[in-house]
Amino acid sequence: MNEVSIIGAIIIGIAAGWIAEQVMGRKHGLVTNLIVGIVGAFLGALIANLLGIAFAGFWGSLLISAVGAILLLWIVGMVRRKPIA
Repeated sequence: MNEVSIIGAIIIGIAAGWIAEQVMGRKHGLVTNLIVGIVGAFLGALIANLLGIAFAGFWGSLLISAVGAILLLWIVGMVRRKPIA
C-alpha cells in the first residue's frame, strides 16, 4: 500500500475486512473489520511479495488486503475450532 494515503489505508482496511466478513459468513463490527482488514493487508502484501505478485493503487491494494483478510479469518477459525484437551 505504498501509493495509498493513511485515509486510503483506513478505507481499504474497512472494505477488506467487510469483504472478508461477507465471504467467510461472519458478523463483526466496524472496528473489528478495520483491524482484520489492516492485519489482512500486511498478510496479503507479505504473501504477494513472496510470490512475486505486483500490485499498486487502490484496487490492487483492496484485492490483496481482502485476500489477506479472508486468509486471516480462515486461520483464526481453524485455531479456534481445535478442542482443548
